[in-house]
Amino acid sequence: MPVFAVAQMNSQDSIAQNLANTALLMQQAREQHASLLVLPENFACFAAGQQLKTAERFDELQQQLQQMAATYHLWLVAGSIPCPYRPNGQTVPDGRVRSTSLLISPEAKTVARYDKIHLFDVQVGDNTGSYQESATFEPGDEVVVANTPFGQLGMMICYDLRFPELALALRKQEADFLTAPSAFTEMTGRLHWQLLLRARAADTQCYVLGAGQQGTHGTQPPLRHTWGHSAISNAAGEIVAERTEAGMGILTATFDQNAIQKRRESMPLMQHRRLGLLKDF
Repeated sequence: MPVFAVAQMNSQDSIAQNLANTALLMQQAREQHASLLVLPENFACFAAGQQLKTAERFDELQQQLQQMAATYHLWLVAGSIPCPYRPNGQTVPDGRVRSTSLLISPEAKTVARYDKIHLFDVQVGDNTGSYQESATFEPGDEVVVANTPFGQLGMMICYDLRFPELALALRKQEADFLTAPSAFTEMTGRLHWQLLLRARAADTQCYVLGAGQQGTHGTQPPLRHTWGHSAISNAAGEIVAERTEAGMGILTATFDQNAIQKRRESMPLMQHRRLGLLKDF
């Protein structure tokens, strides 16, 4: 059975250092016999006001990541990177960018691109208080499921986890496992991170791979504080691997496709859905 790995990082404003840390994590994943690694949201740069500057380097970063995937012979879910253009090549208008997750093969090819659909425009009772992703990011508008040698991969990013209809749409498109690169705030993560990973797994009968940022980001206010606790849930909604330590590292779990199939056969949730009664949702 294939082994999946998820990373935990404490990314800062140095792209070079963050990429060096990414290479270390990829090496660790290979040493633990992983075939696929998921990186967190904002893995390449996590600093206030740096999204547009990072987006200017999107193509360069994509090429570097493709080469790294080939070097370490890994399937790589490159968390999220600000991208200045839409999947059709059009420039994102109004000075905004998109939050983009890439699936890269060991053959150094980008197999899929997902742009974050749900943007984090909320009030949180922490030191930052107000978060408004839509001021910088344009939401994506496409549900993405990609084929891999291990099964069908459904792509999400962070705040997407709170929307079961997206996870169910991914399952409807035959997803077997869902990736959730994230940067949950310390407060919201403490309340809901593991709950959401387990709930989306139980909803869809898919594995859910949650890669998180952890710790303090930045050296000048406003500082960001993230929860971490990167984790993997199996298709039954059980956490089968979790990182409770602070800072950077990886964790792994075996992916059991047969267990997924047995669960779906014994409890056929998708066949039992009463969509005609719930059409407004």
